Amino acid sequence: MPRLARYALVVCALAVAAAVVSFAKGSWIGVVWVLLAGVCSNMAWYYMRRTKAGRGGAGTGRGGAPAA
Repeated sequence: MPRLARYALVVCALAVAAAVVSFAKGSWIGVVWVLLAGVCSNMAWYYMRRTKAGRGGAGTGRGGAPAA
């Protein structure tokens, strides 16, 4: 698993924990934490997918096609 994906998963887990604590205290700021968790999970998915594809994101043009 790539380093950036691991960092994103850690931030995602912390954001979920913060959302639970916020909602348990009756604060609506937990909504922001839930949104942050969603963004972080998407980042982790993207970095894992990019690494699995083996191209590392370099040398690709628009739409995933190789640059000419």
